[in-house]
Amino acid sequence: MVERLQARGIRFAYAPGQLVLDGVDLDLSRGELVSLVGPNGSGKSTLLRCLAGLAAPLSGTVELDGQSLPSMSPQERALRVAVVPQLLPSLYDVLVEDFVLGGRYARIDRWAGPKASDREALERGLAACDALDCRGRAMSELSGGQRQRVVVARAVAQEAPVLLVDEPTTSLDPEHQVSIFELLARLACDGRIVLVVTHELNLAAQFSAAMAVLHGGKLVARGSVDAMMRSEVLTPVYGERLHFGRMDDGRPFVVPRARLLRRSQG
Repeated sequence: MVERLQARGIRFAYAPGQLVLDGVDLDLSRGELVSLVGPNGSGKSTLLRCLAGLAAPLSGTVELDGQSLPSMSPQERALRVAVVPQLLPSLYDVLVEDFVLGGRYARIDRWAGPKASDREALERGLAACDALDCRGRAMSELSGGQRQRVVVARAVAQEAPVLLVDEPTTSLDPEHQVSIFELLARLACDGRIVLVVTHELNLAAQFSAAMAVLHGGKLVARGSVDAMMRSEVLTPVYGERLHFGRMDDGRPFVVPRARLLRRSQG
């Protein structure tokens, strides 16, 4: 079982002189769900791609239990790391079952095809994401929310010990947003390393073991939910228009606060 995913000194730029990540260090351990938060353009998705071995940083290292992740073959990485991307290419003719089974390509013999264990993983993934009703349909026929649940189901069916998830609640209604975070928390409790990039601060606060805050390409804070969901941490990152409070059970929450609008005098 994989115990630790570790990034050290990650620097990344899409164009010369335009750093997106500037010296990021991040440790992720087995058994904990960590939420990576921060404003748009702070580098969250880029950091996730570096952690997955899908983007090569200018400098720094990414190691999985001390082994360099970029040095692994794509098949070896697929056995260890599952990724839920923020955006997908067009998949008009792909059936849901084939799409989800595609996440297990490193385990499926290309000549023999899927085994019973692969079909069972497919069923477990769809069931865990409330997507069993999508079987037999093409990805193009699904709503945005259904497609998002199927994408997460693919990563679950992959059965990798590391799960990196980018904005999994996009297009989902509140019930399914909660269900996805519950699933990610269960997978972490089962022994996986789970990192989720999210703008949903309150869902992150309810389900995460820890939160990491990225701003301007730098990791400016990391710690427990109570330590991160404070004005001293989040106001410098998100601005002054935040209201902080506590739910009835004591858990912290934060909501945007609108400016008062003056009625015109007529």
